[in-house]
Amino acid sequence: MLNIGLIGCGRISKNHFEAIDKLENARCIACCDIIEERARKASEKYNIPYWTTDYEKMLMNKEIELVSICTPSGLHPEHGILAAQHGKHVLTEKPMACRLGEADRMIQVCHKAGVKLFVVLQNRLNPSIQLLRRAYEEGRFGKIYMITSNVFWTRPQEYYDMAPWRGTWALDGGAFMNQASHYVDMVQWFGGPINEVKSITGTLARNIEAEDTGSAIIKFQNGAIGNINVTVLTYPKNLEGSITILGENGTVRIGGIAMNRIEHWEFADKRDYDQKVKEVGTNSDSVYGFGHQGYYDIITRIIDKCSDSQLLDNNYLYVDGIEGRKSLELLSKIYSSMKNVKRPYTVL
Repeated sequence: MLNIGLIGCGRISKNHFEAIDKLENARCIACCDIIEERARKASEKYNIPYWTTDYEKMLMNKEIELVSICTPSGLHPEHGILAAQHGKHVLTEKPMACRLGEADRMIQVCHKAGVKLFVVLQNRLNPSIQLLRRAYEEGRFGKIYMITSNVFWTRPQEYYDMAPWRGTWALDGGAFMNQASHYVDMVQWFGGPINEVKSITGTLARNIEAEDTGSAIIKFQNGAIGNINVTVLTYPKNLEGSITILGENGTVRIGGIAMNRIEHWEFADKRDYDQKVKEVGTNSDSVYGFGHQGYYDIITRIIDKCSDSQLLDNNYLYVDGIEGRKSLELLSKIYSSMKNVKRPYTVL
């Protein structure tokens, strides 16, 4: 039984608490939030025996083996480093940091402490994405020409006003860093190493420091061209979260609001699993998808080292710190290339 402590009982923590509840080999034994009422309510709702507003006090609990970090993005490195220094494995929500140097520091500290570092990019576990990854790894696309991702969501001003850290450069970043983080990961995961990035962003309607809308063009080292379009101004609700891959021998588009439905699947060759295309789609009203439980299942088995090593080594089943850094590096390049605004320090 893996004992877990969680810090940050806000919006995303619900997905973590519910995922942990469904696992037979893990349990949450402590939770922490600087807002006392939030920590207490989470403890009561999910039957967590201990809650606190003092993070270091929670870390003193020797029974805790893994700490799940659900705090604002800019605090992930600080909280992850503290957990590692107390000998705890670290699981951090996306993105793992707002600044690349702080992500590197967290990776180094976890390595030195001998603990594992995981970055939650749960959309890699979407059934539709796993089927796409299989086709990709089997080389069915041939040469890839273009990868495009659209994130057309809505976040009203009230969303940002609920928490003063949202939309700030220091703790959150804008639509690319927050809402599009998973899609940035997808584009780089399938596109590979990057040569060049150009981006245009704007803060068109929301009263925040960072961008609410933007577009990035990417030139990959393999010659392919990528494009990511993101906005939180879609009227009146979330419309699309998609990725499209165009290759010499194949075209696939995965849409829905969270890459949860295969909308086009066509290859020059045929495989038995092509018949699964209509089966793997999920109906989700949540942009978070269904991947948190599968993600926790994978990492708990990795920590316990009690499962097939070949299964656990498949990089599309879990994301460690090194792998999670790749999407943050692309995010840093997107922000560094912004021509229409002052360069934010989030990329440093």
